[in-house]
Amino acid sequence: MNRWNYLKQNISKVKDISTIGLSNIIGTGISATFWLFIASSIGPEQYGEIHYFLGIAGIGQIFSLIATSNTMTVYSAKNDKIQSTLFVISLIIGLVSSIIIFLVYQRLDVSLLVFGYIIFEAINAVMLGRKQFTKYAKFILLQKFLTLFLGFSFYFLFNAEWIIFALVLTYIPYVPLLVKEIKKYKIDLSLLIPKKKYIINNYAIDISESFTGQIDKILIAPLLGFVLLGNYALSIQFFMILMLLPSVFYKYILPLDSSQKETAKIRKAGTLLSVGICMLGVFVLSDILPITFPEFSEIKNAMGIMSFAVIPATVALLFRSKLLAIEKNKYLLVSKILGASTLVIGFIIFGPIYGIIGLSLVFVSSYIIEASIVVIIFKKEKLS
Repeated sequence: MNRWNYLKQNISKVKDISTIGLSNIIGTGISATFWLFIASSIGPEQYGEIHYFLGIAGIGQIFSLIATSNTMTVYSAKNDKIQSTLFVISLIIGLVSSIIIFLVYQRLDVSLLVFGYIIFEAINAVMLGRKQFTKYAKFILLQKFLTLFLGFSFYFLFNAEWIIFALVLTYIPYVPLLVKEIKKYKIDLSLLIPKKKYIINNYAIDISESFTGQIDKILIAPLLGFVLLGNYALSIQFFMILMLLPSVFYKYILPLDSSQKETAKIRKAGTLLSVGICMLGVFVLSDILPITFPEFSEIKNAMGIMSFAVIPATVALLFRSKLLAIEKNKYLLVSKILGASTLVIGFIIFGPIYGIIGLSLVFVSSYIIEASIVVIIFKKEKLS
């Protein structure tokens, strides 16, 4: 009987992680198909400009999203009732961010994309926390299919400048879910008081993490131009593809860690997997991409170096899950701040001197610093 229960539990785990994994793999494949086609059609300069404005919307989102994905996943897994309150606060701040972006850049599409990013991030986190993996998969795939359909439609009917507005429309299916979640629980700020330290730390961590993912685009454009930004952005696109499976492991184990389930073997498997993925990027992708995208002349050097970041990035993800689950996120904030600081300072100093090679080396270094701190803290907490 015990063996039968053990077998059922393992089958259930495989099914759940397969659901998350397949939806993310297929979704990323759909999204990558769209962006890679756009990159080959419009060239590095215009591709870099689009990603510059996506970065602006991303900056607006990270400062608005009090309902961070880690906070929402952990507290949804623990059946806390703070989701509605955090949603409303995030939307109010998002409105302010959206107005500021419109006043500065005169781009309505970029302003509206801030709300799309907020809703997408928060609702997906709630579904993962509640272990609604099938529902999560359906909505991820729907958003990605809409990206492909609406993105191509707007590109061919109008031009590349309308792609961002098409992206805004892909998040509309999440709006009914948001309304339902807001109505589900009473808005009560007092619920946040005993959890304020954890929420604020996660918010700061998210700012540091997402800021790192967006500020590079904002810095490269004025320092080195849109052409080099286009090469860098395409390299990041492929780095995110390499990080797909490690991120699936993280999304799966965070709710399990939050529910105090054992995840050590999953963490070890994810780390070993990252080594193989790194080698794939270094020895395969870096040779194939210059042939596939001849206009992106810098991508070979960038991909050959950036691929090494897969290992520390995976380690940081898998080990921080346990720390987040036990609400020991203070030191995670330190790791994120140091990683972000390394990226920003490194880009400013080494970018103008060494170009894409300098940017790529700084990119890898930022993840090594972050992973080192996370592992040290994990071991310290485990011993204590």
